Parts: sequence; C-alpha cells; structure tokens
Amino acid sequence: MSEKKASVHWEGTGKAGQGQVSTESGALSKYPYGFASRFGDDRKGTNPEEIVGAAHAACFTMAFAFAAEKAGVNTEALDTTASVRLSKQGEGFVIDRIALTLKAKVPGMDDEAFQKLAAQAKADCPLSKALAAVPEITLQAELVA
Repeated sequence: MSEKKASVHWEGTGKAGQGQVSTESGALSKYPYGFASRFGDDRKGTNPEEIVGAAHAACFTMAFAFAAEKAGVNTEALDTTASVRLSKQGEGFVIDRIALTLKAKVPGMDDEAFQKLAAQAKADCPLSKALAAVPEITLQAELVA
C-alpha cells in the first residue's frame, strides 16, 4: 500500500483569498493558487483542475508503460496531456470532462494493438477509476513513428 499527502494553507475570502499547495515530496512547496489562477488569466499560480490533470496524465502514462511492458513491448517515448474542463452547474461548478491525449513511440507495435492497450491502460489507471464520477473521460491515442 502507498499513501501520499498534500496540504493547503488558505488565507482570506473565496474570491480575494490566496492559497498555497504543498506536497509531501516537495514537488510543490507553498505553490500559490486562488480565484485568478482558477477562473482568470493569472499564470503565476496553479489550480485544482490543472493538478488533477497532471495527476491523471501521469497515472495513465505509467499505466500504459506497465501494460506495454507486461505485453512484452518496449515503449520509447510517451507524451500525455490531460485537459480538465470545469463547467458551471447551477450555483456551483463541476468537472464534466477530462480529455486525455497520448502520443506514443512504440517501435514494432501496430495501431490496433496500440489502441487496445491504450484503452485498457485508461480503464486500469487508478486515477481514471477515482475520477469515475466525471461524465466524460476521453482518450485520443496516436502512435507516432
């Protein structure tokens, strides 16, 4: 079993307040976030959707690498992005879509086997499972030469 921790310190009101995100590993240490970095154009801070996207892309990519290794296939390069959409719903907001995009260099693998492996990795990824309440999680997988 593995258990990882992250923490947040927040000061002020919702819109005018400012938070800091830290992770146990130190990868994020008092990294700023707030209303402007979530809903505005502040690029100095992060936001929860960006962090969820990074986590999902990282988890899915690792799941694909492990699945390929189990299938006896060597991956050369895997590049994944996750686009997380936050939409207004009633008085609040909801994450209603996560779009994963994988570009992979996997010598000797045909597209049919690649697509099957990518779909299975998406289904097996612990973050995909944890985010099952998101109505739409898509995957566009491209095998590159």
